[in-house]
Amino acid sequence: MDHEIELRYQKLTKHLEKTFGEDLDVHALLFLIGVNELGKGHDKYSKQEKTDLIHVAICTLLTPAGYYEYKGRDEDGWPHFENIRNLPPINSKDQEHLIKEAMLDYFIEHQYFEE
Repeated sequence: MDHEIELRYQKLTKHLEKTFGEDLDVHALLFLIGVNELGKGHDKYSKQEKTDLIHVAICTLLTPAGYYEYKGRDEDGWPHFENIRNLPPINSKDQEHLIKEAMLDYFIEHQYFEE
């Protein structure tokens, strides 16, 4: 994993832990991004909804790279995406790197984090 990305990611998690508490791992940040994108704020979510929120986050993060395209919201307000192109075959370490880099871009773009 690119050392610079990992250092930037650690700074991001330290910054977000001030608001959301300690031990924010990749899945916790994906959940937060999904909740933010859904726009309904803090709520009780079922296990399936939590899975869906993480999916929304991944689609959101990979949209700028051209892997997904935002299609709109359904009648319940959930965002929907279309898969435009598949990720190349990469190992789990490279997937994590890709997601962390996309998270950094997301939080900077939405002005939740400044380097």
